[in-house]
Amino acid sequence: MDVELGLIEGYYGKPWDWAMRAEQVRALAPHGYGFYLYAPKADPFLRRRWQEDHPPETARALGDLAAACRAQGVRFGVGLSPFELYRDFSGPAQAALARKLAFLDEIGVQDLGVLFDDMRGDLPDLAETQVSIIHWIAERTRAGRVIACPTYYTDDPVLDRVFGQRPDGYLEAFGAGLDPAIEVFWTGEEVCSREFSPGHLARVAGQLSRKPFLWDNYPVNDGPRMSPHLHLRAFTGRPAAIGPHIAAHGVNPALQPVLSRIPAITLADSYRLGEAYEYGRAFERAAAETLGPELGALVQRHLTLLQDTGLDRLGEATARLRARYAAFDHPGAREITAFLDGAWTVTSMEEEA
Repeated sequence: MDVELGLIEGYYGKPWDWAMRAEQVRALAPHGYGFYLYAPKADPFLRRRWQEDHPPETARALGDLAAACRAQGVRFGVGLSPFELYRDFSGPAQAALARKLAFLDEIGVQDLGVLFDDMRGDLPDLAETQVSIIHWIAERTRAGRVIACPTYYTDDPVLDRVFGQRPDGYLEAFGAGLDPAIEVFWTGEEVCSREFSPGHLARVAGQLSRKPFLWDNYPVNDGPRMSPHLHLRAFTGRPAAIGPHIAAHGVNPALQPVLSRIPAITLADSYRLGEAYEYGRAFERAAAETLGPELGALVQRHLTLLQDTGLDRLGEATARLRARYAAFDHPGAREITAFLDGAWTVTSMEEEA
């Protein structure tokens, strides 16, 4: 079964540069990645400062990225997180939101994410208020697709600890009130789910009154806990059998854009090959394509050190690994040496302002 695949640039930490974003689109489009959602946590003008206009140079860069996506036949989208808008959706907020939507229309947004994640949720009538805002947006945007992220986008109780206890029946009310044409993001049983099963996805589809649009938090490696690790291994726990149970599958990539392509390519293989998929062989193929045979084989040899041991426990091995990868003139090798130098370490989940 064909599954719509795409990239969701939704991580915390150091953002990619604009040239790399366009290159990522070109690299993954041949593997079936058909949409790109720009939603980095480091863009404050989509989050806490959403009511302010993007600086002119950023606005131009976003327009150029939209054009690069169109040239590859890839849908371009933006994830807007109007911080706690549901606390006061009055005239001034509506005017600011209308201005932001007009800007996004102007740069050529085809997919609009309306993201209510990372916000307090223990409020009365939360689902109903959020649904009314999403409908207000849907009536005014020219985007061909609107995808909403509820405040509670996973079963994971960590959200209740951080953002307040979810209201009873929140997902059911959110799904029942929302126009069926609007998609809904879901990360699974956990924020970073180890696997997705048909049974779980069928249950969530019943709660949301639609198939979930997967926001897959692998191979993302942001935050203090994950940034000391390179998430390089091939996808597992996403069998092709989940295809009929989802609306689409978006991948939140790692901080290292070139290295992110390795697992991203294997996900496409998993859907394409079905029960014939072998994650070890899929990694070999994807690493060779992304890095070249020699560098790809070296990374495979060091998978345990780079992904499992992690930077903070490598000790004396750090210098030896750095010397090996510094010998390669390849952007993927340079990402590894920068990682070993600590350049990708994220110390806080707070977005940069």
